[in-house]
Parts: sequence; C-alpha cells; structure tokens
Amino acid sequence: MAKKRSGGGLTGTQQAAKFLGVSVLSGAVLAGIALPAAGALGLAAKGTVEGFDEIPSNLKTPPLSQRTTILDSEGGLLATVYSRDRKVVPLDKISPYMQKAIVAIEDGRFYEHGAIDLKGVLRAINRNAQSGGVAQGASTLTQQYVKNVFVEEAGDDPEKVAQATQQTIGRKVRELKFAIQVEEELGKKKILENYLNITFFGQQAYGIEAASQRYFSKPAAKLSLGEAAMMAGLVQSPSRYDPINDIQEATKRRNVVLQRMADVKDISQAEADKAKAGPLKLKVKTPKNGCITAVDGAGFFCDYVRKTILTSPVFGKTAEERQKLWNLGGLTVRTTLSPKAQAAANEAAVAKVNKDDGVATAVVQVEPGTGKILSMGQSRPYGLDQKQHQTTLNLAVGSKMGGTTYGFPVGSTFKPITAAAALEKGLSPAQSFDTPWKINMKENDFTRCDGKPAGYADWPVQNELKSEKGAFDMTSALGKSINTYFAKLEQMAGLCETLTMAKKVGYERELGKSIAQSPSATLGSLESTPLDMASVYATFANRGIYCLPIAIDSIKGANGDKLNVPQTKCTRAMSDRTADTINQMLKGVVEDGTGQKAGLSDRDNAGKTGTTEGRKDAWFVGYTPNLSTAVWVGDDVGKRDEMFDLTIGGVYYEKVCGGCLPGPIWRIAMTGALGDEKPGFNPISVPRAEKPKDKEKEGDEGPNKPGKPGKPGDNKPGDTKPPTNPFPGISLPPDMFGDRDNGNRRGGNR
Repeated sequence: MAKKRSGGGLTGTQQAAKFLGVSVLSGAVLAGIALPAAGALGLAAKGTVEGFDEIPSNLKTPPLSQRTTILDSEGGLLATVYSRDRKVVPLDKISPYMQKAIVAIEDGRFYEHGAIDLKGVLRAINRNAQSGGVAQGASTLTQQYVKNVFVEEAGDDPEKVAQATQQTIGRKVRELKFAIQVEEELGKKKILENYLNITFFGQQAYGIEAASQRYFSKPAAKLSLGEAAMMAGLVQSPSRYDPINDIQEATKRRNVVLQRMADVKDISQAEADKAKAGPLKLKVKTPKNGCITAVDGAGFFCDYVRKTILTSPVFGKTAEERQKLWNLGGLTVRTTLSPKAQAAANEAAVAKVNKDDGVATAVVQVEPGTGKILSMGQSRPYGLDQKQHQTTLNLAVGSKMGGTTYGFPVGSTFKPITAAAALEKGLSPAQSFDTPWKINMKENDFTRCDGKPAGYADWPVQNELKSEKGAFDMTSALGKSINTYFAKLEQMAGLCETLTMAKKVGYERELGKSIAQSPSATLGSLESTPLDMASVYATFANRGIYCLPIAIDSIKGANGDKLNVPQTKCTRAMSDRTADTINQMLKGVVEDGTGQKAGLSDRDNAGKTGTTEGRKDAWFVGYTPNLSTAVWVGDDVGKRDEMFDLTIGGVYYEKVCGGCLPGPIWRIAMTGALGDEKPGFNPISVPRAEKPKDKEKEGDEGPNKPGKPGKPGDNKPGDTKPPTNPFPGISLPPDMFGDRDNGNRRGGNR
C-alpha cells in the first residue's frame, strides 16, 4: 500500500503517479480523450496536459541527421562531414545480439505489451510510492524512441532540447499518445530499427552503425555477444559507461546486460558467463569529421562546396532551409575536383612558399568549356591551429565563399581584357604607340558607361623600367607588359567597352560591388579572385566563351534521390577570332616575354604575369586549350606588406615579380595536372606593326595622342595576312625579371 504523509494524504509525487496510472488504466489516453483538469495536482499549468486535444494526430518522424560524404570527380573520398555522426542501416544489417541486448536491458517485455507497458506502470507506481519519490521509470522502448525524436528535432538548440526532455506530466502524456500512434503505424520491428538508428551511444556516435565503427571498427552487423552487450549498456548513461574513459565501469555494465539477456532467456547462462569472462576488446577508430580531414590539401575546396550548398538558391529559398539540408546531411556529393589536378596544385602551392612564410600562395584550376573547378591549393594548410600556421581563409575566392573581402588587385593580368575589348571594337593587333617610359594622361579623356568623364585629375602612368620606351604594338606590349601602351589602348578602345568586356569574361567583384569605372582598371588596380581570373583566362582558351565556375557535379540525398545542383552557364564574351588572336599574342609572353620561366616547352600554352603597386601582389595566370590556372602570391594577413628584400620558401628575393615566383609555381601545377593529350590553339596569323623607317623622337606625338598604326585601316581583327616588314618588338633587357631596379624600385603592374 502506498505510504501516506503525516497528515494522512498521499504526497504530490504519489498523487501524480497514481493519477497517471489510473488514467492509463482507465483507457483515457488510449481513447484519445482529453484528460480532466486537475488543478490540485498542478496539471493545468503550462507545459502539462493543457491543449492535449490539439496534439497532431500523426507523429512526424524527422529525417535523421547523418554523415555527408564528399567525393572527387572519380568517386574517391575527399572528406566526411556531419553535425551528427550517424549512418542509418536497416534492421537486417544490425547484429541479432544487438537487437536482443537492447530490448533485454531497456524493455524486456517489448514484444508483449503495446505502446504502454501497464504492468511496468503499476510496478513503477508501487515502487515510487514506497520510496516517496521517483525511483523507477516505466518508459517503454517505444516511448524512449518518441522522446529521442523530439530531441533530434531540437537539434543543437539548448532551449528546444530542454523542452523535449523536461520532466513534466504534460510531456509524458504527449509521449504516450504519440507512442500509441507509432505502435499502430510502424510495428515492433520498425520501431526497434528506428530506435537503434536514432539513439546516442557516446563519443559523438549517433545510431548503432556509427557507434560500432567508433568502438570496434566494424559494422553493426558483425557485433559479437559481448560487444553488443557493452553497446546496449551505454544507452542508459553514455558518459558514465564510456569504455574509452572507464573500462571497468563499462565492463560491469556489460555484465549486467549479459545477465539480463540470460534472465529473459535470450541466451543461456553459460553463454552469459563465458561472455562476462572475456575482456572488452576495443578497437577504437578516431572519428574524422569536417573539411580538415580532406586529402591532398583539398580542405579549401571542401569548404567551398559547403558554402555552395549554404548559399545557392538551388538548395533552398532561405538560408534556414539550406542550413537544415546541410545539418541533416546524409548527402553524397560528387564534386568536380580532379584528384590528379588537386595533387598537382597542392604540390605547387607548397613547393616555393612555406607555410610559415610571411606571404602565402593560392593555386586554382578551371576546365575551359565546362567551368569545372579542378583544384584549389594553398601554401597554408586548412585548419584552426594558428600556431601551426593553419587557416580557413580561402585565398582563391571572395568573402561570400569563405575568402577575402574583395580578392586582390590583379595587376597586369587585366591587360588581355583590354586587348580583347580593343579587338572587338575593330582595332588591329598591329596598332602601335610610340611612348616614353612615363606619360601623363587626363581622366576626363576616358568616358564612363553613363557618358560622363571618368574624372578630372591627372593620371600619371609609367612602365616598370626606364628602358621600356619607344614603339610597341599589341603583341610586344603584352609580352613586355607595357603600362603606357595599355593606358593609350584603353583610351582608344573605350573605358566602358573595356569594363563591359571584363564583366563578360567573368571578372567580378565580391559582395555585389560593381567594377569601379576608373582608367587605372587596365593596369589591374581593381580586385578580383584567383578563381575568377582562372575563369577569365579559360574564356580565351575556350575561344571566347565564358563558363561560370562550378564545384558540384551531382548530389544524392539520404534516400538515394538525386538533388538539383547549380549548373554552369556558358555565354559568348567575344568572337572566336578575337580569342584566337589573344591566345597567339599571350603565347609570346611565355615564349620570350615576362613569363619565360613559366612556359611549358612541350605544348601550346599562354599566360600573363602581373604585379601590383608596391609589389603587394604577384600573379601568373595561364592556360592550355584544356586547362586554366591562376596563381597568386602575397601577404594574406595584417597590413599587406610589400614584397621586397624577403626570403620565401628558403629563397631570397630582392623583389617578387609575376614571372619569378608565381610563374614557376604555375609551371609545377600545370605539369602535374595535364595529361598526355596536347591540343593546340586554333592557328591564326597575328598582324604586327611595321617597323618605322625613321625613328621619331621620344614623345613627339605628345602624351595624350595615340600613335599611328603601321598600316592604317588595313589590319582588322582576325586578318590572317601579316604585314610586310613585320615589327618584331624590342629585345628583352637583362633586368626583365627584376634583377635590377633602374631607379624604379616601387614599380609594378608586370
């Protein structure tokens, strides 16, 4: 008989227990009838039985959060990421020992009772009444499952978790009704399967499959009797019975489970005794979670994939929807990453720049014609340990995708864009200008897209070396990166036309910031990212067609269904003749221009060097017909120091230039990534300027007037007839690669 208080009545706990027991026995819950208000017992308070009739009639079981697997383009594993380390498996993939062990220790009468164990309730009421408190619970395995569903729905929200686990009669009544519905709809086998997949087993492992791999490095289907008993024992208190932290407590708990299995006749006493005598033979597997585990330095690409899923409307209209998709996981993401290209990019990134150097390098590769991102490499490893010089800042992309705010000024790698705009306007590659090494131009000689002047200030322009003066045509100016030439070419082509071409070929600025309509754009004063620049040059390789870069090839959901993924969008940015002409001119850069140290000798290749004011950034962007690679070197933290008089990768540099450091890095990346196929550029003869008969005096034409082309009106874009007496350009000075300053120490834009 229940104990009474000194005043003769039952305690509040005893009254509540008695009420719940009577309610169950009377069939009130089973019938779905609203329980009576019981103010004396505190049941009418918020969070108890109030609103019982409004509880949904069907329990909606949420999808279980699982691991997401990220694969390369060939199906190789890049990384596994998850908020819950879980892999859902069917019941026939779970050891029969495990099934029997969990039922024996958690709900021995599971197959005999319905959703509610009436005998268990009565036993618990009696025991709790005798103890004057709550000494024994009566939750069935089905009720535990329902509770776990609510906890899973709560995710990592502390307030929601507290609501899902609060010890109130209202919550218990809610669980009871749902448990009845679950029993009717799912049946015992499915409930057991779901329970084993949702339950937390400690050590970050959710569900029996992840737990089996964590503690024994084997699938759940192969768990032995002793192993299954240990796992079943964890459910009551994963921290207390954790075998990794306290093997003695875990062993005792395992033996309790084994004895319980013998008591309910699931195993014989002899089997139980034999299993008890054996040690816990753990084979612990350390969980690997997140992009930090990605192979071949692909952590930055892995994070780019994550950012793509979190930001692309293809994966949900709102940020909340996309975050939910990522957190739920269970995705199999097949990416565009080429394992060969990634290995090459990673090797190149660390070959010339050490992780603890004052500067860093980024390497990114794109496939022309598809927009597929094939690799992302950096000299600093991906991670959070700053003492190990790790970083999560992706130097290849902008802030929206985990990178820098706007990217980096691109220097002279912008000049081919100006050349393309000029060719599209009808100017000839033979267009020449005869200039001194330094000129002064006027901003109001350049017109913005709204028809207004670009400004009213003077714009001084100078070349890298004082020796760089005289007559240059488009080919020689690209090869030697002549600033004065491209300032005048931009004026002739049009500032608006140049910036319009930049947009067409994918030259973008982050955070929706438009390209500033400044004449200095032609010298690369504006920022962009290595990924965007690789895509720009892929447009030239693809004969004038720009393709939006993509990182994901396909995705399968947890149920095996295919999900929509972002698709590339290819648009023509320039005529194929213009692109073919640019390709031939940029071949000269790697053959006898500023990019000689980067050039590949065994196949067609082209590219352009670039440095910025004060040499804070150095670039090489180049390509073959089937691969485009951008390399950036610079200060990735702090105040962005200038790159003079410093040691990088154990090598001293008086001054860093695009051809002397990014160029050789590019060569390593390309050599390792390219296959045996050697497609060539579309052959085309590029008109050159005629060599002047009488060399005009320096500056005779004035600083603001363009010079005369070799054959006015005769050479059009794509003209295959070379002019007579072709102008070969000026021979390379001995200090082309920065060995001497010639009085211009702070020069740039090469």
